[in-house]
Amino acid sequence: MSELSPEEEKRKRAIFEGMSPRRQKQILKKDYEKWDPFMQPKDPIDIRREKTKRTTQMLVREFLQTRSDENYSNEYGRGVFELCLGIVNDDERYRGMFEFAAWYNELLEKEGHIEEI
Repeated sequence: MSELSPEEEKRKRAIFEGMSPRRQKQILKKDYEKWDPFMQPKDPIDIRREKTKRTTQMLVREFLQTRSDENYSNEYGRGVFELCLGIVNDDERYRGMFEFAAWYNELLEKEGHIEEI
């Protein structure tokens, strides 16, 4: 963290002292000097965009519009949203799920279990 002005240091101390003892302990454990209470928050999830410049909500809506209503349930939609969110946030767990699903689909096509799209 960069050097703080005396006024910023006072504000930092006031913020710290206004916290619960448990939260203070967490900050002290990580190092009070490195703690930055003035960091800008990250973009809210609903306005984050991925490589195609679409939000998670846009991607989910576009995908679900390609499915007929009978072919998916609320649980299906939740799964789509969760996977989409993981991919947009570049979470390794979801990237692994996506890559496996793509590989498995390719395997099924190659072995003639499903028709190529």
